[in-house]
Amino acid sequence: MQAPNKSFYFEHGPKAIILMHAFASGPVDVRLLARRLERSNYSIYAPLLTGHGTPDFKDIILQGSPEIWLEDTQQAIQFMKHQGFEDISIFGISLGGIFSARALELHPELVGGGSFGSPIVRKRQFSVHNTFMQMARANYLRYKTDPKVMADKLQWLDEHIDDLLKRISDFSAVVASNLPKIHQPYFIGQGMSDEIVNPESSQLVRDQLVNSKVSYHEYPNASHMITVNSAHQQLEIDLSNFLTKIYE
Repeated sequence: MQAPNKSFYFEHGPKAIILMHAFASGPVDVRLLARRLERSNYSIYAPLLTGHGTPDFKDIILQGSPEIWLEDTQQAIQFMKHQGFEDISIFGISLGGIFSARALELHPELVGGGSFGSPIVRKRQFSVHNTFMQMARANYLRYKTDPKVMADKLQWLDEHIDDLLKRISDFSAVVASNLPKIHQPYFIGQGMSDEIVNPESSQLVRDQLVNSKVSYHEYPNASHMITVNSAHQQLEIDLSNFLTKIYE
């Protein structure tokens, strides 16, 4: 059995960054990016969202919710403050981007942040339900779950995941409606071959950030997870340039 996907904290320089992971995944989403930023003298914290990183995807539904994950985000900010950091930014991929945006709305003291492939503003998008079920099956196989047990769990997930997805959609609508409250610099990264989120969603986020200086980046032919796929090196360069400016 593999070890659960856990939070990590890389303490390095005096400038702090929080990285939020995607739905049904974990901090491994942003570990490659974190190591690159750490080499540039940033301190990085990537929290594990409640219900994630366990052998059973049912935990995501039974233990998690948008409200709980927002509390996880708030606790991550407090963690970095307790470490003594004053200059903190926050970024997230996919679901994590929804919470990084909400954090910027609620915490004007943050110096900046952004989102990567995040469905903050809803535009026709592809089926998260099917992707979630595929990930759940792969996770159960990874943990060598008994086939009969796995079948029962997958059936339960198939019947219950849409309720959680609806709650996430409702929460993201609240975040979208408050985007004008963000005054800090905001970075947007979007893969143009994203199979989960319609790329036009990121354009809509950009357009609604009317009080923020937005750094908008598209990555041609890149799929959803731009922190680890073909776009990751260019994303790291673009984000590093953005960070240099906001931490001046």
